[in-house]
Amino acid sequence: MTPETGPQPGEDVGARPKRATIEDVARLAGVSRQTVSRAVNDKPEIDSETKRRVLAAAQTLNYRPSRFARGLIRQDTITLGLVISDIGNPFFPELASGVLRAAQARDWQVVLYDTGDDSERELRTLTSLADQADVGAGFLRSAAGLTHAQRLGVPFAVLDAGWGNGRSPGVAIDFAAGVRQAVEHLAARGHRRIGMLDGASNPLDARRVSFLTAARESGLDADESRIENAACSMEGGTAALHRLLDRRPDTTAVFAYNDIMAVGALRALRARGARVPEDCAVVGFDGVPLGELVEPPITSVYVDIQRMGELAVDAAAALLAGRAPKPVVLEPVLRVRSSS
Repeated sequence: MTPETGPQPGEDVGARPKRATIEDVARLAGVSRQTVSRAVNDKPEIDSETKRRVLAAAQTLNYRPSRFARGLIRQDTITLGLVISDIGNPFFPELASGVLRAAQARDWQVVLYDTGDDSERELRTLTSLADQADVGAGFLRSAAGLTHAQRLGVPFAVLDAGWGNGRSPGVAIDFAAGVRQAVEHLAARGHRRIGMLDGASNPLDARRVSFLTAARESGLDADESRIENAACSMEGGTAALHRLLDRRPDTTAVFAYNDIMAVGALRALRARGARVPEDCAVVGFDGVPLGELVEPPITSVYVDIQRMGELAVDAAAALLAGRAPKPVVLEPVLRVRSSS
């Protein structure tokens, strides 16, 4: 197992480090389980020296009282911690819908965490999840998050945001196939100078790499100079397209990192008095319903997001049972609409 790939099919994930239990602390401190509970919960019926010894043992073992010990949840309930990066992005409510449906079918409950797409907040979130959930699933910014979860002893199903190349335990998207469909569609419509709005702002992100590869293979004028980094939001898409067209006004089509950024691109084009798709075509990624509600409706690389959520729960269940599930890869499909 490596931090980049996580457990592999057939690998024994039972070797993952286990969290210290209340029994471990009691054994090290030489006291009863009940005494540990009184010490960590700051109960008065314990002498100061014993309390000091118990807390020192708890610190040595990095022990944290479980949610069961705190009476927050029935002990026979499985809790899945779902980690997302931006609840304001319509992709994530779609995903959560699929997760909730699959979790309810198993009589699980779900706790939702929003990291705000911030690396430090993500690590803090995973630490909190380790206390509050039995298993995790969701989007992580990099392998560092997965490594952190594994160190905490938390089984975690990764919903691949582009850094794991589909090898992490969980559910991935075939970004290369999806982006290729978008680029080839634009090339077939006669576009030779295509730009990209990159919400990941990472030279190694799968969507960016796939865009450059597909453009090169199609013989298009699309290189790093036609990629504009942007905040992954509607406002980010609007600002990024203005910057791109200011730098490269000959751009006749743009591929957006996701649909919400594509909507922002439409706003920028409307503000500039440009016609879509006659002056500049727009293609997004994800296929969220929002893209059908704007004018013109957005051509998008569609991903079955709710199905992704359901598969994430399946992967989480396998990890919880001590198995390393084979990663599932979803195949996107281009849905052509009026924006291109």
